[in-house]
Amino acid sequence: MPASLRLLVIDGYTRAAREELRAGGAGVAGELYAAMLKRILPSVRCDILYPSDPDATLPTGQALSGYDGIAWTGCSLTVYHDTPEVRGQIELARAGFAVQVPSFGSCWAAQIAVVAAGGIVSANPRGREMGVARKIALTAEGRGHPMYAGKASVFDAFISHDDEITHLPPGAVLLASNAFSRVQAVSVVHQGGVFWGLQYHPEYDLREMARLSWCRIEKLVKRGFFKDRAAAEAYIRLLEALHQDPARKDIAWLLGIDDDVMNTDVRTLEVRNWIEVLVLPTLARRR
Repeated sequence: MPASLRLLVIDGYTRAAREELRAGGAGVAGELYAAMLKRILPSVRCDILYPSDPDATLPTGQALSGYDGIAWTGCSLTVYHDTPEVRGQIELARAGFAVQVPSFGSCWAAQIAVVAAGGIVSANPRGREMGVARKIALTAEGRGHPMYAGKASVFDAFISHDDEITHLPPGAVLLASNAFSRVQAVSVVHQGGVFWGLQYHPEYDLREMARLSWCRIEKLVKRGFFKDRAAAEAYIRLLEALHQDPARKDIAWLLGIDDDVMNTDVRTLEVRNWIEVLVLPTLARRR
C-alpha cells in the first residue's frame, strides 16, 4: 500500500459535544476514526475536519478532490433538523459525491449520505438502539457486495443511535438489516460518487462503548436500559474489565458478545475493504 494515501476525516460533533465526551473519558469521534484508519494502514495521513465549529472553513469541491477518500464519523446532531451545522454537512456530503471521492462512515455518516442523495431519515419509533446491535443480517445484495467480503452473513456490532433511514434514494442499495433498524448498511451512488455507510460503529471497542455509556448514563436509565444508576455503572465496569482482560470468558458469556465486537480485525473488516476496493484503486488511477 502506498505511503502517500491522504484521507479526510469529518467529525460532525459540535465542540460542546466533543468536550462532553472528553469529560466522560470517551474518545473524540474524529480521533477514534483516524486511529482506526492508521491501524489498518499505518502510513496513511488523516486530516480531521470539525464542520460544526463556528470557525470551521468547509472545503470546496476542489479541496475535497485532493483527498483519496473521505471518512465520516458518528455525530450527536439530528440530520432532519434544519440547523446551520446540519445544512453545512449535507452540502459537504453532496460536494464529496460531486467530486467522486470515495466515502465511508458510521451512523450519522450513513444518514447524511442518504439525505444528501435525496433519501429520508426519521426518528426510530422503536427508540434507541444502544450497546450491541444484534443479528445484523446481510441482504442478498450485501452478501455479494465487496464491502462485506470475508464477513459473516449475520453478526453483532457496537451501536448507538435514535434515528433511522426510512427511505433510500435512487442509487442506494440496502446491504444489511436487523430487527431494530431496517437499514444497518447502505451503499449510495450519487453523481458518480460512492459512499458506503454503516449504521453501526466499527471504530468503537469495549472501552469506548463503556465510556460512551457513562456519558449517556442518565438518558439510558431514563429510557429503561438499566433499572437505576447502580445497574448502569455495574454494566460499564463489566465492559471495562473485559477490555482490560479479553480472556474473561465469564464476562463475555454474561454480556453475550464474541469476536464480532472483540476482534479488531473482524470488527473493522468493512473499513479495510473500503480502503482496498475503493480508495486504493482510485488513488492508482489518479497517480
